[in-house]
Amino acid sequence: MSIFPKSIALMLSVGLLWWTGALAAEAGQADRDAYSFDDFPRGDVLQYPSWFKRSFLDIRADLDEALAQDKKGLILYFGQKRCPYCHQLIEVNFGLQDIVEYTRRHFDLIPIDIWGVDEVTTLSGEVVTEREWSHQEQMDFTPAILFIDAKGEVALRLRGYYPPYQFRAALEYVADGHYRREAFRDYLARGDNRMVFDAEDLNEEPFFAAPPFNLDRRYPAERPLVVFFEQGDCHPCDVLHGQALKSSAISRHFGDLDSVQLDMWSDTPVVTPAGERTTAREWAADLGLFYAPAMVFFDERGREIMRLDSVVGFYRLRNVLSYILSKAYLTESFGDWRASRAF
Repeated sequence: MSIFPKSIALMLSVGLLWWTGALAAEAGQADRDAYSFDDFPRGDVLQYPSWFKRSFLDIRADLDEALAQDKKGLILYFGQKRCPYCHQLIEVNFGLQDIVEYTRRHFDLIPIDIWGVDEVTTLSGEVVTEREWSHQEQMDFTPAILFIDAKGEVALRLRGYYPPYQFRAALEYVADGHYRREAFRDYLARGDNRMVFDAEDLNEEPFFAAPPFNLDRRYPAERPLVVFFEQGDCHPCDVLHGQALKSSAISRHFGDLDSVQLDMWSDTPVVTPAGERTTAREWAADLGLFYAPAMVFFDERGREIMRLDSVVGFYRLRNVLSYILSKAYLTESFGDWRASRAF
């Protein structure tokens, strides 16, 4: 069953997304609003919507209850009370009636505070605190969401904030069982119809290295590497380049890294950090990337350190760059590094 009411139909079978009526205009405005916010920690504490499930945090029991109500499974929401991206999810995405109705019809949503001390009984029966579980699941970028299917398995994992369009698609991807047949990237691509662009449509930056793109790091490099996977006609890409990357506090740090930009739908030849010959399109698919812009960071030996593949603003990007350039990744995870600092 489609998430969209009669005024909006997602016609993935032909790869077209049709938007009509007042609800489409509302949704389109919400998507635009999704990128325009200050991502510094909020002064006000996030309040969960009343329809979020009040759980004793026995996740297996919660799943049984959801299935008894003919729902498809659970949404486990990992968040922080002052996280601006979490506020965006609640205020923008869950501010739309169609998203709320579809979510409630198909899932029970359980909030997890990544700094919380309440005990959780996980699907495997392990008893841990909310904070311990969040750390185990590597929920470094909130809001992070696990979609749990009827078998108790993870159907989809989202890390970070995604605007209403991708979030709607994620809901339907799981609820309608598409995750059993195809990757989320492929599902989105069929519904997007925005896969071929001219290279000149990409935003340029002075710190981007010129082709050819030989990123082989089997012999260690001197600096970490960041690869920007982007596409043309991309509003969030324009926002990233027009806002965060315009700040000298951000852009100058990319000059301290080996920085490369790739069109994620192109056949541009690439030698990956592992020494494999491929194309930008094939590499992006192998990495499971579905959101543009995505930034993937590698260390001097070609090991992936982390990735930013959701909406990102100045504050989060500055923290990631501080972590990378201080080489803290050599001794601790980003989650541990961040835990010793504010937010």
